[in-house]
Amino acid sequence: MTVAVLVHERPKKPSAAPIVHIRPLYLARPDAAAFLAISESTLDNLVARGDLPKPRKLSAGRTAWLVEDLEHWGRERPESDLLPPKNSGYGRAGNPGEKSMALRQAERSSAQ
Repeated sequence: MTVAVLVHERPKKPSAAPIVHIRPLYLARPDAAAFLAISESTLDNLVARGDLPKPRKLSAGRTAWLVEDLEHWGRERPESDLLPPKNSGYGRAGNPGEKSMALRQAERSSAQ
């Protein structure tokens, strides 16, 4: 005897729409400074010296930097011969080549 089993499959949900990232055209002062990885005061100083493009006038009371101008300025910067400062990039763990302060203190206390 053969038994037929009906399996009810749920209809598949349509796939979600792809995520669209819209790149901004302009950046306000705090965002422009963050985009260039500099402080707002450095941004102001560079603009005042004429080393960085001036912001664009968007309306009577609103100015912002064109992202394309900031990218061009950033790409035109010369390469640096300087290494990053010791206190950057390692966080609490410290420089992998150096002993941490806690480890040095522990060694001193055990030696006494």
